[in-house]
Amino acid sequence: MKHIAGIGLAVLVICIGLNSADAQSVGSTYTSTAPRDCRQIGKPNKLDGSTTRACPGKAGFLVLIAEDDLRESVSVGRNRREAAEEPAAKIWFAPFNSSETTIEWRAAGAKPFAIIQRWHIADNSDPDKQGRPNTKAMLVVTRLPPGSVCHVAYVDAIANPTANELARKAADDFARGFACGKDEVKIIGTRGRAVGLATMR
Repeated sequence: MKHIAGIGLAVLVICIGLNSADAQSVGSTYTSTAPRDCRQIGKPNKLDGSTTRACPGKAGFLVLIAEDDLRESVSVGRNRREAAEEPAAKIWFAPFNSSETTIEWRAAGAKPFAIIQRWHIADNSDPDKQGRPNTKAMLVVTRLPPGSVCHVAYVDAIANPTANELARKAADDFARGFACGKDEVKIIGTRGRAVGLATMR
């Protein structure tokens, strides 16, 4: 019996070790969505200047950036067609907005499960000296396949001094189990002006 108990304890220790190793293997890498690092799809629309570009991501993923009427959408897929059909490609914030050109990929080992990207949301109630709206910064956490690609969490970058850490934790805790179309996007940390603008309808 002691021998069996010893084996059971050894198995438990090994399992705990494996779980710890798996948890430690979660980390971040980065890619660029700057126009110079991407491929423009077609020519800018002559009427409104709308553009679409495809950017290389991690682990065979492609990032699709579409801009129309001074608003952007960001989606991910194995190819352009898949990315364009994901829920993330159809999410538009109501105010004018743009995304920064650095994407943070959260991955367990070599398998990315979420991206984090900083967005700037125009605040019409806060004009600059030229009368143009100042923008408010927000981090968007987006889940990746397997399963649909959609927004999981928003973190106001001004209201939360540790916004990057909050976004990473949200990605690690929620992205893999998030059900697109069923679960509501989570507001992480203090709800600031950027999140308010992004969620207005």
